[in-house]
Order: sequence, then structure tokens, then C-alpha cells
Amino acid sequence: MRLRPIRGELRQEYIEMAAQKSDNRGVVRVTLVRSLIGRPKDQEATVQSLGLRRIHQTVEHPDSPSVRGMITKVRHLVRVEEQD
Repeated sequence: MRLRPIRGELRQEYIEMAAQKSDNRGVVRVTLVRSLIGRPKDQEATVQSLGLRRIHQTVEHPDSPSVRGMITKVRHLVRVEEQD
């Protein structure tokens, strides 16, 4: 989603709404469990964008459609745990 420039109070309201929506969602813990050796470059880039560098490294992300899409792309390389 692309943000349009909003001035003053409307922008602040938008920021508060976005924060409130992310608070209602849970947290997703993602762990890299398979090596990236021999994987296509787009999968390597997706794992890197999730913040994973090493096998058995775990990161937490807010549960959002964009994060879920990245996880789906590399679902054979990661383990996912949902947190509340």
C-alpha cells in the first residue's frame, strides 16, 4: 500500500489507526531451518528480508499479509509459530 502525503491531524490519525491494527494482530515467530545453498536468488532475498541470516535463527514479526506472503514463499525453509 502506498502512502499519500496527508497533512496535519489526518496523518496522525492514520498513523494511530495503523498502530492500532497492528496491536490487534498477533506476532509470528519465524525460524530458518533449512540452508539457502542452491536456492534461487528470490528465495534468498525473501529470507533476508525476513531478517534471517543463519540456520536456527528466530525473528518475530507482526502478523500481517505482507509477512504471511513472504513466509508462504519460503515455507519449505522456515518454521512458523504464532504468538498472541
